Amino acid sequence: MITEGKDRMSDALLRIEGLKTHFFLDEGTVRSVDGVDLTVPRGKTVCLVGESGCGKSVTARSVLGLVDAPGRIVEGSVWWHGGDRGPGGEAAAAGGVDLAALDQRGEQLRRIRGNEISMVFQEPMASLSPMYTVGDYLVETIRLHRPVSKKEAREQGVGLLRRVGIPRPEQRLDAYPFQLSGGMCQRVMIAIALACGPSLLIADEPTTALDVTTQARILDLLRELQDETEMSMLFITHDLGVVAELADEVVVMYLGTVVEQGSVDDIFHAPQHPYTRALLDSIPTMGAGTRQRLRSIQGQVPHPLNRPPGCPFHPRCDQAIAGLCDTVDPPYLRAGNSLSRCVLHDPELVSAGKELS
Repeated sequence: MITEGKDRMSDALLRIEGLKTHFFLDEGTVRSVDGVDLTVPRGKTVCLVGESGCGKSVTARSVLGLVDAPGRIVEGSVWWHGGDRGPGGEAAAAGGVDLAALDQRGEQLRRIRGNEISMVFQEPMASLSPMYTVGDYLVETIRLHRPVSKKEAREQGVGLLRRVGIPRPEQRLDAYPFQLSGGMCQRVMIAIALACGPSLLIADEPTTALDVTTQARILDLLRELQDETEMSMLFITHDLGVVAELADEVVVMYLGTVVEQGSVDDIFHAPQHPYTRALLDSIPTMGAGTRQRLRSIQGQVPHPLNRPPGCPFHPRCDQAIAGLCDTVDPPYLRAGNSLSRCVLHDPELVSAGKELS
């Protein structure tokens, strides 16, 4: 588990420790999330990055207990410090409320889900059913957590749509998702997520399916809302340009594990893990020349049912040490100002590996 400073721990709104979420298939067990540790401080934006299939979305869904069968959390804790009282009204323990220990369909977690913690899912057009109007979603969300009448909930819904920049909100409230553009549907999703004033917003690649102009507007909107409400945000993306623009801290995932985490400046200017450096090197740069080939990460992401031993990145790493990286599960070590999961930061292990080779 990653060790962090006392001040940072006391300022944590969400703290994930040793989270493991596995899917039990007929072919075998898929370890989608395999020992993730991360912290979301109060009022900050933490970006979770990595290639598709690395476990980012499953990590987010595990926080809210939204993992569908045959998947389930098999180990770890998700400590929530959203308030002074627990989800049932009882005094919360000093360590917070462990969301992973709650019944996924129980009343306790339902009081937190959509109220204290909200989530914006991928693909807004697929997340909103064409059978229900925008108002149906907003009114149900508000009335589920607030003692208000249907009329009052509709009035609040109009205000939320106006707040996220949707024109003619009174009319849009009765519109169906298929009558709106992708950007408008994404704004509706954000309005639903913000309906009860959450302390934490989990945004799962909310701009992936949008054009560049709409993407920029959505990012500006999220920043404005965060400044107004002082909420924290766990932003999931594979777009490092978005990370540079939005993040306070960055957590890099690979094959279900965290390989590096640190401040956005440290990750971009002094990356410590070979995978992080490879991701940054693969970003296209201005003025590189029309005949220069784009750099890419060698090899392929291993099949989830055939995970390599030792460091999960070693088959694709150009700094891998034979006999060491393919056998030793790398520890989390302080490297520069970041935390990195790589044996290269342990001189004793590197010396021993070179002697063996």
